[in-house]
Amino acid sequence: MRDKDEASAMRKVFWALWTLVLLLKLAVAAKLPLFVDEAFYWQEGRHPAAAYSDLPGLTAWLARLGVELGGNHTLALRAPFLLIAALVPWLLARIAAREFGERSGWLAGCYGLLLPLSGTLGVLALPDAMMALATLLCLDAGARLLREVDARSAVELAAGLALGALSHYRFIAVIGVGFVALMLLPEGRRALRDVRVIIAVAIGASAWAPLVAWNMDNADAGLRFQLVERHPWSFHVDGLWFVAIQALLVTPLLFAALALAGWRGARDPSPVTRYLALLGSLVVLGFFVLGFFADTERVSFHWPLPGFLALLPLLPMVLARWPGWARGLTAGLAGATLLAMLGYYVAVSMPELRARSAGEKWYPSNFAGWDELARKVRARQQTMPAGTRIVADNFKVGAELGFALDDPRIAVLDHPINHKHGRAPQLRLWGLHSAGRADWDGKPVLLVVGVTEVEYKNLLQRYHDLCAMVGPLPPPQTINIDHGRQRFALFAFDGKPREGACTTPAMAWIDTPAAGSKIGREFQVGGWAFKDGVGLQRVEVMLDGRVVAQAEYGGELPGVREYWKLADGGRSSDPQHPKVGFTAKVALDAEPAGRHWLGLRLHGRDGSVEDWAEQPIEVGRR
Repeated sequence: MRDKDEASAMRKVFWALWTLVLLLKLAVAAKLPLFVDEAFYWQEGRHPAAAYSDLPGLTAWLARLGVELGGNHTLALRAPFLLIAALVPWLLARIAAREFGERSGWLAGCYGLLLPLSGTLGVLALPDAMMALATLLCLDAGARLLREVDARSAVELAAGLALGALSHYRFIAVIGVGFVALMLLPEGRRALRDVRVIIAVAIGASAWAPLVAWNMDNADAGLRFQLVERHPWSFHVDGLWFVAIQALLVTPLLFAALALAGWRGARDPSPVTRYLALLGSLVVLGFFVLGFFADTERVSFHWPLPGFLALLPLLPMVLARWPGWARGLTAGLAGATLLAMLGYYVAVSMPELRARSAGEKWYPSNFAGWDELARKVRARQQTMPAGTRIVADNFKVGAELGFALDDPRIAVLDHPINHKHGRAPQLRLWGLHSAGRADWDGKPVLLVVGVTEVEYKNLLQRYHDLCAMVGPLPPPQTINIDHGRQRFALFAFDGKPREGACTTPAMAWIDTPAAGSKIGREFQVGGWAFKDGVGLQRVEVMLDGRVVAQAEYGGELPGVREYWKLADGGRSSDPQHPKVGFTAKVALDAEPAGRHWLGLRLHGRDGSVEDWAEQPIEVGRR
């Protein structure tokens, strides 16, 4: 009777927690700006295909389903993924209850909600939600097959394998480790010899056919990106950070408990327990090892999630041996971290909070500024001739603007990040790769450039590359989001050929005061600024968006031109070099003490006016 009462109480806790987490995720997903990958998956969904350059077709199909049913809104786009994610803890609870008892099942399901990596699934329209569900289907089928091979288990295995294959290349790890785990067990080897299991595996393998066909038709571009181009495949110590980040995201106590569950489970006499322990441990350890050789530039902290899901059914047995305070602290830390991750998404959704983070390393640039950019583009487009085309300089801008304007056919120029993220082949297949002026047919074009998508040291080269594609750049309309941490430039081409030397947006740097420094109410500002092709007329110093001083422009700084080398051997072409330095004296009056934002307004000799990105300073009291 006591066991039933405890199970009933835990069931109530699970459903209360499940409801609360789902409501929180719905609220966050409704407000959170669209992440760039989500925008590209939306664009893929508007170009239906069996597979794409970056992943199989299921994610794009789900994105298309969401907007078809709910309209072109972020919550509608994310709705199918939220629904799939809601099934994950429930299925986890069912698996654990069948194998280890009802109370253990509901407890495992609760930790499936509290584990931050799984608790936040579905907030973003990404492949991980379906991968998690597919992993649990395969896990459940494998556990059943260890006892008895039947049609139900074989069908479940086929469904899990197929859904995983249609989700992401990364699911290969679950398949490979699952096969190894079964082969290490006598019961697993028996099951793998059964014809029903062989048929299920064949059905799962057939689901890879669209991806294989796409790669065969496109010179293995997707495989080369996923397995070769995006990874250095050389040892680097950054893998230690990967392990440390996992311990923090899973939370230290829960991480230790799952590690202990895998260690003990691998030695348990029960075949199902050993199977879960082997699959979970090998997946997690495999990704830990991969972290020392693989890509560290893009987000990868979610990779080991399938392994942690496999270990969660074993968690109640470990926690049962812990004292009450340790169990409470484990749940509390996991819940607090989950709330912190959802809180991060809330902060990203609030422009005023996001702007405060503009000077921090964790600034969420992939979420920032897209709505503001879309408003500016609409307004500028209305001032241009009818039929003006919008062209983006990279896939991020093209996809995000496409979603905001409900236009999946925005052309994109060649850009390093199109290749870095494996999207360049897909843009070419859609006919959205623009060569620049050569294929604009003399029609008016509004070119939208993501300035901050290029490292500053490479920005001048990028501007000259743009000149090579579209000719001299007209005076830009600059858009500074969050003090310029996210920065765009709009270039209006009227369709008439622009000849002459490459004219670029201005480049600048404030040497003094340094970003974040504490200053008095009177201080000196110094640095350099130039504008290739035409030069600058004057420089103004700004504080919090208003002009506070006129700078003396024209100081000799020969080292500036020497630094800005170009790929063809040339250097910055501002005709005023080396006289590109500026100084100014600023005296503040009514401004309160505390953080302010120091910027520049750059006036070009071609009539352009560009507000430069701002940097924070701390102003002292009187």
